[in-house]
Amino acid sequence: MPTPTHASILRTGAAILLLALSGCATMDREECLTVDWRTVGFEDGVAGYSGDRIGEHRKACAKHGVRPDLTAYQDGREEGLREYCVPSNGFRVGSRGNGYNGLCPADMEPSFLDAYESGRQLYTLQSRLSNVNYRLDSARNELRDAESGIVSASAFAISRDATSDERAQAVLDVKHLGERVGELKSEIRRLEAERVHSERDLEDYRATL
Repeated sequence: MPTPTHASILRTGAAILLLALSGCATMDREECLTVDWRTVGFEDGVAGYSGDRIGEHRKACAKHGVRPDLTAYQDGREEGLREYCVPSNGFRVGSRGNGYNGLCPADMEPSFLDAYESGRQLYTLQSRLSNVNYRLDSARNELRDAESGIVSASAFAISRDATSDERAQAVLDVKHLGERVGELKSEIRRLEAERVHSERDLEDYRATL
């Protein structure tokens, strides 16, 4: 069984990547007329595309009167999947938060999934820390705004230019803002503690990799 040449793989891979990024059909007229379907299958396998990908190629080439060579495509895709389904790639896929669609051959799937789950756990811990940091930043920003609002409302409450109703409302605003400041300070302390735990969990897990 012949193996796709390095040059042909690079040419087809670059074309497919460019088209995917542009959001267009998977293949244009020239590619449909000259394509090596085995190489296309190989590249799709290496990229981890499902078997449905051939349907997109079929649709793209139908308008040019070209039908894919299904046998050549499937042979190439099976070879590509054996490169995709190595443990190092499983970890990479999991650590990026990407899903796994059960593509790997039965003899390669267990080791791929073990690595995938390790990467997925890393992704989960990193995401948890990022989420805590985001909430902490938001709470701190809101706290600064609330404290600034207290200063402004307090000044307005004693302003000679304000009416009695406006001064009363300003006093009420100060009260509500003060309550919110207390809530935010408690939330910030809780989030800071949560961040410490999240950082420690992430560091501990990284030490096991």
